[in-house]
Order: sequence, then C-alpha cells, then structure tokens
Amino acid sequence: MKTLNHNPRRSLVFAGLIALAGSGAFGAGIAVAEEKPKGPSIAEQRRAIMRGEAAGRTKVEVRKSSQADLEKGDITFDDLKFEIEKDAVFEESKLSDTLRFLDGRKVKLRGYILPSTLFKETDIAEFVLVRDNQECCFGPGAALFDCVMVKMQGGKTTDFVTRPVTVEGKFVFDPVQYKYPPGVGPRGASHFAIFRIEGVSVR
Repeated sequence: MKTLNHNPRRSLVFAGLIALAGSGAFGAGIAVAEEKPKGPSIAEQRRAIMRGEAAGRTKVEVRKSSQADLEKGDITFDDLKFEIEKDAVFEESKLSDTLRFLDGRKVKLRGYILPSTLFKETDIAEFVLVRDNQECCFGPGAALFDCVMVKMQGGKTTDFVTRPVTVEGKFVFDPVQYKYPPGVGPRGASHFAIFRIEGVSVR
C-alpha cells in the first residue's frame, strides 16, 4: 500500500479532503482536461450544494458492466457497489468479486468532479470523482462506493467543468490512506474513501 509523502502541497490537499469529508460535503460538479471551465464556477456549485440543489442534472440509471467490459476496464459506479451500510465500519471481507478483480487494473470511469473539495479551477492534480444521483456522495452519510479519489500521474492535471468526465488510470483498493484518523470519523465511520484511480487522462 502507498502512504502519504511529506510534500507540503499534497499534505494540504489531503488535510482539506479529510476536513470536507468530516463536514458532510457532497457531490455536484465536473471537470475536463484541456478545456476552459464552463458553466457554474466552483463557488457557484458550492452555493447550489448548500441550497440542496443538484445543478439541474437528472438521476442516473443503474448500469453494471458486462464481464467483457470489466476485462476491458470499462466500468461504472454501479460496479463499485458492495454490501455496506452508510457510515458503517469498513470490512475488507465485504468487497465483491468484481472489486477484487478490478484492483490493480487499468480502468475508465465516468463521473463528476466534486467541486466542494477543490481549491482551484485549473491545473488540478487531485480530486474526488463521484456519481451523480442527487444524493450525498462524500463524507458522513455517504456510501463508500459512491466516490473515488483521483491522483493524476506524471505531472498531468485537469480543469474543472460542470459535465461528466471519464477518468482513465489504474484502479487501486486502498484501505489505509483514506482512513479517518485515528480510525473513527463522524457517525462512527472508519473511512471517507477506499478506492483510488491513479489517473493518466481526464476527458
């Protein structure tokens, strides 16, 4: 398992994510590589979240990938689901066979960049990717399978936009890095995330 290094900037981002997870931040926003930000800004998205709005988007349909798609790495957030109650303590034994199959594989996952966890709108190297189902997607009251942490690799970055993006990279199950210190968070949850994509592209 990878551990956090002592890069001050990266440590600040990680500390901010923990704080936001603990405050109940939840999803609405999007991003795309090599494009200028479009639509509502991060600040406007945050205000919409506080008003309980879903940025005008409709609820997504449940869609699981076929075995052939899984082998190609074409996955959806529905493929990440496993049996766990919201805010329950995570137990690795509950992971599905699909998740064990995906661990370490190159994948493509479509979702939304969560604006409330961003500190800027351009040159973003780390962000939270969420499904868009008009429900809480990150932090207390959220399901662990509704968010994926993304760390861009090789100095690559992306920009914030308000539409879906497809993240490509290595899918990693990581029950260590995203654990609430000292292992107990709001409402008794043990983790605010357990999945990461080591991104090589966002489009």
